[in-house]
Amino acid sequence: MSFVTHLECSATGTHQAANEIATVSAAGKPLWVRYDLEAVRRALPREALAARPAELWRYQELLPLPDGVEPIRLGETLTPLVPLDELGRETGCGELLVKDEGRLPTGSFKARGLALAVVMARRFGVEALAMPTNGNAGAALAAYAARAGIEAHCFCPAGTPRANLEEIAFHGARLTVVDGLIDDCGALVVEGERAGLWFNCATLREPYRIEGKKTMGLELAEQLDWTLPDAIFYPTGGGTGLIGMWKAFAELEALGWIGAERPRMFAVQSTGCAPIVRAFDRGERHADRWEGASTLAHGICVPRALGDFLILNAVRASGGAALAVSEEAIVAAWREAARRDGVALCPEGAATLAALRLARERGLVAPGERVVLFNCATASKYPLPGPEA
Repeated sequence: MSFVTHLECSATGTHQAANEIATVSAAGKPLWVRYDLEAVRRALPREALAARPAELWRYQELLPLPDGVEPIRLGETLTPLVPLDELGRETGCGELLVKDEGRLPTGSFKARGLALAVVMARRFGVEALAMPTNGNAGAALAAYAARAGIEAHCFCPAGTPRANLEEIAFHGARLTVVDGLIDDCGALVVEGERAGLWFNCATLREPYRIEGKKTMGLELAEQLDWTLPDAIFYPTGGGTGLIGMWKAFAELEALGWIGAERPRMFAVQSTGCAPIVRAFDRGERHADRWEGASTLAHGICVPRALGDFLILNAVRASGGAALAVSEEAIVAAWREAARRDGVALCPEGAATLAALRLARERGLVAPGERVVLFNCATASKYPLPGPEA
């Protein structure tokens, strides 16, 4: 059964019904899906999860799927925690782990959010979906929409990796390459939304992608035997996963499955596009648009995030930080993980390793702590760096 009670504006706390299609709140802010967590606690003993299939849908009581609605499955497996033993020793971590999201369908963590967004869109009778995307989200939308029989439209910046563009088109989505950045693509999606051409499922512009992404936090807690790491480093563009994990931890505490302790959340960006870092450093609640954004870590090239205040709230409440790393540091970390621990990260994942080094230099991570880095996609989607000079 579904335990959803209502939707709630993340800025004002205003409630609205959950039984109809929803975008953002009346205040123009992202919506939370809220649950009767006491009823979930009574219905689902924590130990019951162990007998369920090793897939995202094992957390069904904490997901918005209505009664009688089947998930759209493409193999949403639990993703492994891979130790970086050599780099862990060098950085002084008690344990350094990579949550390798590249094992999911379409090779990235975007599958989590789009699996939920697309199945809910189908439930509400949506016939066409559109989004601006730096690549991975578009590939996931294209695949899940194909499975659901929904028309998909993806608007990508011209700098999107070729592999992503080909994957989007291969799944039958209608692809438009835009001479600009992801927010320029977003403007075109909004234009089509206003004209009634499609439903806009851009980051945080509907309430369900965040519910899919929060399963990273549920899964992480379960994999660590219902404890949480000391620190999480998360590559941050739109920030849905960081926000979602923070929501997941609150729900798990309400269920009595974890305690009040939280990881320090580190939002990781590139010095070529660091609006969240700039706002964090200035003590601001919102992040101004980053002009001239450019980074080889395309997934975090987001000049302005709708959920900026939610990212900053989570980072500050956790005692973490927002950190920007150089392009050179990203490439160096990318090579190090592959050559020293045999782990091929994507560039956004490499940025988290570079940020860990920066955090250790600044004393933000203590020796002996357990640290989790998020690798958001398979390295095979990206042109790999050439030989060192």
